Amino acid sequence: MDATAFASAPNPSYAPSSSSSLSASYSRVLRFSVRDPWRRRRGQRLPLHALRSQRPEPAPASASHHDVVVVGAGIIGLSIARHLLLHTPLSVAVADAAVPCTGATGAGQGYLWMSHRTPGSDTWELAVRSKQLWEELAAEVDGLGGGGARERLGWMRTGSLLVGRTSEEMATLEERTKALSQAGIRAECLSAASLHALEPELYVGHDGGAMFLPEDCQIDAFQAVSLIEKTNGSYSSEGRYMEIYNDPAMSLVRSETTGTVQGVQTSKHILYGRKAIVIASGAWTRTLLRSFLEPNPTLDIPVMPRKGHLLVLDKFDKLKLNHGLMELGYVGHQVAKSSGTPLSSESSEDEHGALSISMTATMNTKGNLILGSSREFKGFSREVDMSILKCIWDRAAEFFPTLKNVHLDIDENTEIRIGHRPFMPDGKPVIGSVPDLPNVLIATGHEGSGLALALGTAEMVTDMILGNPGKVDFSPFSIKDRFSVDKIAHI
Repeated sequence: MDATAFASAPNPSYAPSSSSSLSASYSRVLRFSVRDPWRRRRGQRLPLHALRSQRPEPAPASASHHDVVVVGAGIIGLSIARHLLLHTPLSVAVADAAVPCTGATGAGQGYLWMSHRTPGSDTWELAVRSKQLWEELAAEVDGLGGGGARERLGWMRTGSLLVGRTSEEMATLEERTKALSQAGIRAECLSAASLHALEPELYVGHDGGAMFLPEDCQIDAFQAVSLIEKTNGSYSSEGRYMEIYNDPAMSLVRSETTGTVQGVQTSKHILYGRKAIVIASGAWTRTLLRSFLEPNPTLDIPVMPRKGHLLVLDKFDKLKLNHGLMELGYVGHQVAKSSGTPLSSESSEDEHGALSISMTATMNTKGNLILGSSREFKGFSREVDMSILKCIWDRAAEFFPTLKNVHLDIDENTEIRIGHRPFMPDGKPVIGSVPDLPNVLIATGHEGSGLALALGTAEMVTDMILGNPGKVDFSPFSIKDRFSVDKIAHI
């Protein structure tokens, strides 16, 4: 599905309220790459400084009034709008500099897994709650018929395998299996022989094995976003929903007398929000906040773009995959470390751009094989790095020897996904109101878990706006007392 399929115009009638080889030719398949940083294809997102450089002389802005304005139409922003529309009488406007699925959302792998989560961690309860909400949504869609959740969400209960290849990794997997089981998650630790019965083409050696979570699922981000957009759009006729794409937010609108934030000005519109302004702009949030807020040296939310490559092979029949897979090293790569080591399951990275590669492998409902993943800090670069794609392919071949005999032509039935995960140095999202601006909320920093945590985050933000106690503790994600000049200097 092409990313630009989700573009839509504002509603003008809205009433205010190694052994393998890679071909060097790849230009025809780069769905998300940008060759020239000052040019973009339709629907592509660029860094805000580039967007600003392209702005024409502003036309008079049209104004509309809403209860909540959401800046950002990724999976987090759209899910927040959906939850508000379904569970409150509030009206919502969503604005974005591009269109849905042209940022991190459309560049992900789509897994809703608990295998790499840690019981008792700050994000554990949010992950549990969000997965429950995804399960409920899938059941609801199944009840509607017409292909059900598989057809409309790309929903597959494949189960997940967290794979290890050494006795040390197996000891870690056994500990994780015990911890997850005690937390109420179905988990089983498999020997190499037992694992072979589930995934015959997977090789982990005699000392290896895996942790198996049979209830883990995966979805397709494009299909999920399409479904959520349709839900949100159904409220347009009631005057409760408005979406504005390809229209970057430029500034906050404040009261001239009190300084209270009243809305958001985009390049073409003024969107007033009576109850709340929610900034859910992923990796762009830090830059956006700097342009929104007056200089405030005591607040700087250090969300950073963490670039990733995924390799998608259309209708790939050279490998049979029965479950979603992830190597144990992926868990350690979710939090950046200060020193770099050679590419392997133990590799790490630092803020200067050192690279890590971890094997992840899934097969979607269309029979496409999705291989990942890479992590690096390269700013907002969209450039495709062919050496990284080769590392991803070769890393996968270490686990799936069949791939060593497959010549991969990157220009043939192949898609490259590049996105920027919104990385937080302390490893958890930022969800809460801005100090001294109680009606301005932030929801960002989900890194590679935006899809998995989206519905729980949306419920949390809705409860914050309404002043309700949350089903999940808000405090681990709060901005207050979490970020200051001194704290950021030591992150």
